[in-house]
Amino acid sequence: MANKYVTEEVRKQIGVRSEPVTWEVERGAIIRFARAIGDPNPLFNDEPRARATRFGGLIAPPTFCRSLTPNIPIIKLDMPSFRVVDGGSDWEYFEPIRVGDRITVVSKLTDIREAAGRLGMMVIMSFEFTYTNQFGQVCVIQRSNLIRY
Repeated sequence: MANKYVTEEVRKQIGVRSEPVTWEVERGAIIRFARAIGDPNPLFNDEPRARATRFGGLIAPPTFCRSLTPNIPIIKLDMPSFRVVDGGSDWEYFEPIRVGDRITVVSKLTDIREAAGRLGMMVIMSFEFTYTNQFGQVCVIQRSNLIRY
């Protein structure tokens, strides 16, 4: 079956990167996020206890990056309907995110493909989000799929 929406012209957009966006990580944001997800780990919400650990202070919970909204590259796709569903993410962690860090997020389109679904044709866009601290250290890489139908 020939692709209806994902043409060679559309596939040329693979590798397109977003403009970077930088977030300053605040102590209160980490604590509020941990409370919102119901995580009682003292590394995320009890500064005196976190200081006594090998991390020497508060660090962000692993999914905290979800609150560091990235820019997403605009993908030119001639598709009449525009519903989007989160197709899930895989996360890879390298460095803890700490209070006071400045995290820069860049996203990149890594793949785009079509598949048949119950509601018709779907376009699955795969993105990679890289979260880098002010020292140039990659803290987290998130690989996500967005499903458009």
